[in-house]
Amino acid sequence: MRRPVLAAVTSAAALVLSSFALATSAGAAPSPTGLHHRNDHVCSSPARGYASCDAIRQDTVDAAGHLVAMASPDRTRKPRVTPAGLGPTQLRDAYNLTAASSGGKTVAIVDAYDAPNAAADLNTYRSTFGLPPCTVASGCFTKISQTGSKTSLPRANGGWAQEISLDLDMVSAACPDCKILLVEAKSASFSDLATAVKKAAGWPGVVAISNSYGGSDSGNTTIAKAYNQPGKAVTASTGDSGYGAQSPATFPGVVAVGGTSLTQNANVARGWTESAWSGAGSGCSLYNAKPAYQTAATKCAKKADADVAAVADPNTGVAVYDSYAYQGYVGWMVFGGTSASSPFIAGVYAQGTALTSGSTAGAYTWNHPGALFDVTSGSNGSCPTSVWCHAGTGWDGPTGLGTPNGTGAF
Repeated sequence: MRRPVLAAVTSAAALVLSSFALATSAGAAPSPTGLHHRNDHVCSSPARGYASCDAIRQDTVDAAGHLVAMASPDRTRKPRVTPAGLGPTQLRDAYNLTAASSGGKTVAIVDAYDAPNAAADLNTYRSTFGLPPCTVASGCFTKISQTGSKTSLPRANGGWAQEISLDLDMVSAACPDCKILLVEAKSASFSDLATAVKKAAGWPGVVAISNSYGGSDSGNTTIAKAYNQPGKAVTASTGDSGYGAQSPATFPGVVAVGGTSLTQNANVARGWTESAWSGAGSGCSLYNAKPAYQTAATKCAKKADADVAAVADPNTGVAVYDSYAYQGYVGWMVFGGTSASSPFIAGVYAQGTALTSGSTAGAYTWNHPGALFDVTSGSNGSCPTSVWCHAGTGWDGPTGLGTPNGTGAF
């Protein structure tokens, strides 16, 4: 991955950048100051047997393409302006979740490495947007290693720390009354991540487990078994590189979560419009059997990605707070990638009835497609079978059956 050159900037300049971020959309043309946006993956491409996080940060760069570093946030003050990116109120409105509640259920987030400031950053996000606190002391937030230890944690990693903040913030946005368990694997190997998933599945009260990472489509049955957790909704990102399937989204028992571009639109009854995001992963597994609930609509001989979707386009991205400085960025940022959609969907499952219906999460959703917003436009590339990469009526690869319209499909 190309590492941008950092350029120093004063606190005063940072305020200008904050205003700039609010005044322009991601990917817009350069402003008169020469500043514009660029989307950067925060994790490098994975080696064989390893996963990469699917978070994409929207960076501000100068006319030469150099990253403009942001000043450290002042934690003693609330932001002078609303952070750029979609916040919880907007997201819950867009997906008809305003009245939804989990009754205090627990969503687990599985990631690699440690985010040292996760607890504090989570509550900065929540307090800024008026969500109730979710603290370690109250029992709402818990951080453990893959062994279950609360004190012996993996080494810190800046890219994965930003991924973790994105995940925690998206669960909070989707489900403000959910408890959150963060399980940190000691590395990004699939072996360690699978161990972390099993630890999450055995933690008291966990009903959903989100995995915002992926690697090559795999038929490793030992690893795949860890992600097949009956009675729990296990979600996974489909990837950020357009058409092409990845694991763990292709594993049996996993709800594969694709991505959309989401924009406000006062001219439609919903108030929002969605299209397939060009970066969303999709396709057919080469190894994993097609689940009984996936219909012939997928045109895949084996398991198809995606099942459902939510916002993932960094150009219509979400607000995230992270104070562990990485690549010159710290504080409020805008993120996208299917790393945003997987934890959001996990939070939606925690508020639905799928897990108490006697059905698996994936089967329940496939049996209730009418309770979703059908995304019918957009594409994520070229493919041999049109439905695998072009959105249309009913199921399609980039967005699955659609996006949440309340919790009826979850």
